[in-house]
Amino acid sequence: MIETGDIGTLIAQMTLEEKASLCSGADTWHTRGIERLGIPSVMLTDGPHGLRKQQASADILGMFNSVPATCFPSAAGVASSWNRALIRRMGEALGLECQAAEVAVLLGPGANIKRSPLCGRNFEYFSEDPYLSAEMAAHHIMGVQSQGVGTSLKHFAANNQEHRRMTSDSVVDERTLREIYLASFEGAVKQAQPWTVMCAYNKVNGEYASENERLLTGILKEEWGHEGFVVSDWGAVDERARGLAAGLELEMPGSNGEGERKIVSAVLDGTLPEAKLDAAVARLLRIVFKAVDARKPGASYDVDAHHRLAREVARESMVLLKNEGGILPLTKGGRIAVIGAMAREPRYQGAGSSQINPTRLDDIYEELKKSAGEGAALLYAQGYALDAETPDEALAAEAVRAAAGSEVAVLFAGLPKRYESEGFDRAHLRMPANQVALIEAVAAAQPNLVVVLGNGAPVEMPWLGSAKSVLEAYLGGQALGGAIADLLFGDANPSGRLAETFPARLEDNPSYLFFPGEGDRVEYREGIFVGYRYYDKKRIEPLFPFGHGLSYTTFSYANLAFDRQEMLDTDTLAVSVDVTNEGARAGQEVVQLYVRDAHSAVIRPDKELKGFEKISLAPGESKTVAFKLDKRSFAYYDAEAEDWTVDTGAFKILIGRSSRDIALSGVVEVQSTAKRPAAYHRNSTLSELEKTEAGAAFVKQLTAALPFASALESEHAAMLKAFMAHMPLRGLLSFSGGKFTEEALEATLRKLNGEGETAR
Repeated sequence: MIETGDIGTLIAQMTLEEKASLCSGADTWHTRGIERLGIPSVMLTDGPHGLRKQQASADILGMFNSVPATCFPSAAGVASSWNRALIRRMGEALGLECQAAEVAVLLGPGANIKRSPLCGRNFEYFSEDPYLSAEMAAHHIMGVQSQGVGTSLKHFAANNQEHRRMTSDSVVDERTLREIYLASFEGAVKQAQPWTVMCAYNKVNGEYASENERLLTGILKEEWGHEGFVVSDWGAVDERARGLAAGLELEMPGSNGEGERKIVSAVLDGTLPEAKLDAAVARLLRIVFKAVDARKPGASYDVDAHHRLAREVARESMVLLKNEGGILPLTKGGRIAVIGAMAREPRYQGAGSSQINPTRLDDIYEELKKSAGEGAALLYAQGYALDAETPDEALAAEAVRAAAGSEVAVLFAGLPKRYESEGFDRAHLRMPANQVALIEAVAAAQPNLVVVLGNGAPVEMPWLGSAKSVLEAYLGGQALGGAIADLLFGDANPSGRLAETFPARLEDNPSYLFFPGEGDRVEYREGIFVGYRYYDKKRIEPLFPFGHGLSYTTFSYANLAFDRQEMLDTDTLAVSVDVTNEGARAGQEVVQLYVRDAHSAVIRPDKELKGFEKISLAPGESKTVAFKLDKRSFAYYDAEAEDWTVDTGAFKILIGRSSRDIALSGVVEVQSTAKRPAAYHRNSTLSELEKTEAGAAFVKQLTAALPFASALESEHAAMLKAFMAHMPLRGLLSFSGGKFTEEALEATLRKLNGEGETAR
């Protein structure tokens, strides 16, 4: 293993040109090496839900086939598993496949927040919630990197749309940036130390992410302690020398020498200190040699075992949204109509740079036949043309006949590839009109209708009342057919929970008026109210809430307990709750913990996810689930103080099955330890003064001396108290009857601000 001192020695032997060359790719997928110094080239390749290894000169958009690899479910589904251990196992499998293919860094996972359900790449991102997203990303990274393969956490930062993504400017206030859009990256970096972080194409508050020194160096490296290097998204570099100075170590793909020439010129003309270039090269070399040291020559993997794992991940990623009358699980041995082109041509992954060439692909219809049981009769009808919008009367009539002659109809529908992909955003939340018409026609002929959805993001469901059951299968990867069969026939119990809100209509989404912006300016005017934070605060009923998901069994909650009822914000709070499976089937429950600031001094969401655990319970079994909350569980980001702040007061701890289904709650009192220096001025209000002990004493003393003090106990008391609460100190000059003067005002401010009597 090469040591830090050895890297310094290597750098000292390099020419300026050689140093600069290491900061750009050799081609689309490889870093540069320097043969004379024994510095190797390593390969980076697309992910994140599978290995997409292409030839060195192949394109980045998926137009050429890559080597066969296991295609796991995309992030939208994986996050719906809420299963840290499972996603880590998936990461381990991905890392092993990378070792077998001699890949050093797998590009992903994507931790961007789902600001709008229209974002064309939402299938590749985890959640609308930064805590859930960070936890999923961290365990993905841990899994991959446990195999000696790096990851590239992306796209840093505020990359929340595909429209004009290479030039758009995400305009986000500091509190929103910290609490929502950076927090999903922060948690992953601090927990898992991804070898690389990939910067986004877009600007953030007027500056390209690729040359945003505050993001890449100030926050990522210095504040969060990231030890690896930053790589550009492919083609995201604006001005190369400026980017390197800001903290962008590697430009990908190579720019035919242009980037290196700019770096050399900047060093020679003094605009780029050579020490910064040396530091960038050192970061790059540490990861390159780390990858080389971790190589496992001759590594291989069990294709069948990885397919089985993909099936397990898919099962846990799918969400049972509706199950009226307990129509699911289906009775084995029955007569079933299987309807829809997507049953034979499934959407199993997203479109764009993450497309995987699977080692195999389940045929959903054939998998259903295997699971349907002895004596079962399955009848397939296409129902609609996958590449069309308008209904096909002949196909629809065939489907209706099949449904009418069966005991139950299972209809496969969703979004075709042309509806959602990297490169463009969706224009609406609708499904193709021919699919909607078919659902309604089949339901009229067969009321026992189950709809299975294949899509990477929420869809509107005007037909929801026509279906007795809806299974959201998302983009389930290569083993989706077996996973769907397992769930429909009860060989497995659904355990997925939504990692995003499904709005009843697009207009309900908080970003609706501001997405995708005007020209290149995208203002995040909804602020911190993203996803369920907005729907809860506005009391808007979603189609399906964040955290929602049904099971074939029932779970009860009891005995919510805290290890303390009062705490400092520097303490930790241990929370426990008992969960019991009261049904007749084994199942998994996702226990969700939300925190609510009961009386916040700032605008805050109604509740925020701060903990979750997925547990397995046999029928009648109970388990105690434990959580630990720290300062960040109660804090908001105070942009003025540039720190995370907790207000003194009561906080509610909410335990629920979803963001809208809260089973238990309790209250804990938290005392803030924040020691912000006083900075009172003549326009500070009396209510602001009352937040400190000295200020409260002053207000009490002054109030008693006011000419109208007695009126504070009269019928006018409410009006007068409200009037005084928001009165600036200078207002007392007019309303104190001469008892409060300019000289007294200056003396009061010096005292309250802790200044000496002679301070000016």
